[in-house]
Amino acid sequence: MTDTVHILIDRADGSLQRLIGLVERRGFHIDGIDMGDEGALRRISLKVRGHDVGRSIDNLGLQIDRLVGARRISNDAAFRSEAA
Repeated sequence: MTDTVHILIDRADGSLQRLIGLVERRGFHIDGIDMGDEGALRRISLKVRGHDVGRSIDNLGLQIDRLVGARRISNDAAFRSEAA
């Protein structure tokens, strides 16, 4: 099953690489990525699926929340209004 995670992250050097590394280390495949720059922030939508059924998208979200310079947005409507 594929889930979509919406994230706002600082456009600092290496921030995207840190995010992708975290997702992969937590046992998820990235099936798709959509990005757009908005000033000092980068808007990212990741389509991810776990390596196995035991992987929790909620746990991945909590790890993303702990990543410096990143904020996870829970749904499409909130994501669009936060980015505007």
